[in-house]
Amino acid sequence: MKKLIYLLIIALLSMVATEQLTAKPKSRRRAKAKTHVVAKKKKQKTRRRSAAKSRAKARPAVVAPQPLFSDGDGNPYLQCEDTCGHVHGIDLSHYQGQVFWETVGQHTKMAYVYLKATEGSDRIDSYFERNIDLAHRYGLKVGSYHFFRPKSDLERQLRNFMAQCLPGEQDLIPMIDVETTGNLPTAQFCDSLAKFLRMVEVAYRQKPLVYTYRNFYNKHLVGKLDDYQLMIAMYTDEAPVLADGRDYTLWQYSAKGRIVGVSGYVDKSRFMGSHSLRDIRYRH
Repeated sequence: MKKLIYLLIIALLSMVATEQLTAKPKSRRRAKAKTHVVAKKKKQKTRRRSAAKSRAKARPAVVAPQPLFSDGDGNPYLQCEDTCGHVHGIDLSHYQGQVFWETVGQHTKMAYVYLKATEGSDRIDSYFERNIDLAHRYGLKVGSYHFFRPKSDLERQLRNFMAQCLPGEQDLIPMIDVETTGNLPTAQFCDSLAKFLRMVEVAYRQKPLVYTYRNFYNKHLVGKLDDYQLMIAMYTDEAPVLADGRDYTLWQYSAKGRIVGVSGYVDKSRFMGSHSLRDIRYRH
């Protein structure tokens, strides 16, 4: 009996040993197989990376967009003030909408701005209050202008303008925008304008600047404004010459100017000859 038990034990031990011997090669094969797969994957990743690098080298280099002022070719913002030594400025009204004055203030070529305040006897520019506050805040020299309506009551026009154009807010003398006769005969129109200009002069204790077009001046105003400084509008490459050959202070040379901070077109002007901001400074 004991012998039989010993034989069974020996047989069982032999079976266990056989299983272990046969199992080791399997695990080794699996380990080798795993190692082969990992190595294959690494080779594939390396090949993909190499291919990607080759494709990247083959692609043209991506060039970052250049700043707006880096190139003048076809640049709508590169205009007269960038190529000359004159003192330039702009005039604005509600037509330009919301202006980014911080940006305008950083554009140092613009030294001054005239803002539309009023028109006729009762119209107030809807952006005037905002514009004058921010234009001052960002460092521009500011003046205000009134669009003259020859047939409107002169006293009411003056009151309308004075309610907006406050002396304490002005760096520049008031400007009167004269563009229409209101269908009045020239003599009657000139009489109305002369009276209004004198009223403005008395109210502000200094003569206003008069804005008009060259052709309008030559047709209606020759010899009528000798005591007043002028801003003359004419949108050509050469400065305008008035019919009487008189001197003028400012030339508005463009109605389609561009400036960073204003989304649409803007009127641009510059001083003529030896004239400067000193000539139109508001005397407080």
